[in-house]
This record gives sequence, C-alpha cells and structure tokens, in this order.
Amino acid sequence: MSTTAEREAAQRLRGFGFLGVTALAWGVNWPVMKLLMQDWPPYAFRIFAAWGAIGLLLLVALGQRDRLLPRRDQWGRLVVSGLLNVSPFSVVAPLSLFWLDAAEAAIIAYTMPVWATMLAWPVLGERPTWRRVAGLALGLSGVTLLMAGTLAGGGAAALWGKLPGVAAILCTALMFAGGAVFTKRWPVQMPPVPLVAWQVAIGTAPAWVIALLFEHLDLARVTWVGWACLAYVAVMGQCLAYLAWFRALKLLPAGTAALGSLLVPVVGVFSSGLLLGEPLGLRHMLALALTLGGVTVAARG
Repeated sequence: MSTTAEREAAQRLRGFGFLGVTALAWGVNWPVMKLLMQDWPPYAFRIFAAWGAIGLLLLVALGQRDRLLPRRDQWGRLVVSGLLNVSPFSVVAPLSLFWLDAAEAAIIAYTMPVWATMLAWPVLGERPTWRRVAGLALGLSGVTLLMAGTLAGGGAAALWGKLPGVAAILCTALMFAGGAVFTKRWPVQMPPVPLVAWQVAIGTAPAWVIALLFEHLDLARVTWVGWACLAYVAVMGQCLAYLAWFRALKLLPAGTAALGSLLVPVVGVFSSGLLLGEPLGLRHMLALALTLGGVTVAARG
C-alpha cells in the first residue's frame, strides 16, 4: 500500500504532466499567432476560435453525458472564473501590443507567478517556501534573459509612451494570477469539459463586442494556413490547454502551478525557431536551463 508521501509525489508528478501539456499548447501558440495575424484581425479570430472550441467541448460533454448547465448557486463563480482565466489573454493582452513590442509584453505578462504566489499566501494559506521563492527567481531570470535580446532602449520619453501598454499587460498578469487563486479557492462544481466551454464563452464575450464594433473581416483573404492556425488555437490553445491547466490547479499549489507557466515563453521561442526559422543561440539555451531549473526547484518545495 502506498504511503501518503508516495501518493502526494504521484499527484505532483501528474500535476506537472498537465502543466507540461499546457505549456506546450500555449507555447506553440506564439508562432501560430504570428502566422494567424497575417490573415485575421486580432479580435475577430477569437470569435471563430471560441465557436470552434465551444462546439468541440460540447460534443465531448454530450458524448460523456455530462451535465451542461451549472447549478444555480454556481453561476457567480463561473462568471468570475471565466473573466479571470480567459479574458486576460483573449481581451486585455492584445491591447498592450498597440504600445509594446511582443517581447516587452511577454516579460510583464509572465510576472504572473509573482502575483499568484503573493495572492495564494493570504487567500489559500500557501506560505511560500525558500525553494519556491528560489525557483521563482530562477524562472523569472530565464524568461527575462530569453526576451532581453529583442528589447530596444528608447529613453524616458519612450517609456512614458509605453505606459498604457504596460498597464494593460500588467492587468493581464494580475487577472490571470487572480484566476488561478480564485479557481483553487472557489472551484466551480461542474464537470471539467462543459466548465471549460462555459469559461471560454464567458471570457471571450468582450472580444466579440470589440470585433463586431471595430474590425472588418474579409474571409476571402483567409488562406488555408490561416484556417489551420485557427483550428490549432481552438483545439489545442483553448480546449486542451485549459482542460490541462485547470487539472493542474487541482493537483498542485496555485503558486507552483503558476510558476509552471514560465515554460510557455520558452516553448514559444523554441517553437518559433523550428516553425518560423527564427534564430536560436546560446542565450536561448541558457534561458531554457534557468527556467527549467526554476520549475524543478519549486517542484521540490
């Protein structure tokens, strides 16, 4: 019979397995998004991706005979969870790119584990251990090194001009961190597949409004590559990634799961090199080692 320690170790291992799936799916989203934006407006494609993801998830839920509607007392949690978990990267983050480079936005977005660790202490009672703090420092240093080569200096005037973008992407990081803690503290009581479908629908609803009011979509311009990228975002970037993310949150402390998200930009840069031919060098390898080292150290704490 397995001991409690062995069961906890197995649970952590499964949790990091789900984190790996999430990091891979969201990381590959980076080069996919670069290809996708050649054919699609930034918010219109989110409507189509959401429709595809919701339709697929509902088919799976029906096949499993899952209950599709939450209990009446769960609607409040469901709405808050959808807005915190899905809206940040679907609605708020794209606004930051009007003022920031993608690398600048990524550095701020992936401060999310810092805020999740800080919020998890008072809300969940997850007191950060020295291993988790050390892992967080290592992981953040890896992400910063990863992006440092593409950052351009511009002086104080340029910094002031970027403040709206900084505010938007910082809001993204804070919201997603809050979503991780909220989901852990107040989980929605319903099966996971329809739960993700509802969260995608609720979280992307503001993007639908923005797209309908401000964007023009010409489907004749969308190539087969654009449709293939859309399918990837719907199936992998939303369905699979969110199912794995919420499962990881159940199995791991919120701060540890959030720290695992630091693997996303690392996967993104390496997949961009493989799919788009972007350069990879010693800096990228060192960043990968630091980030993986940080996640490994945190996992032991």
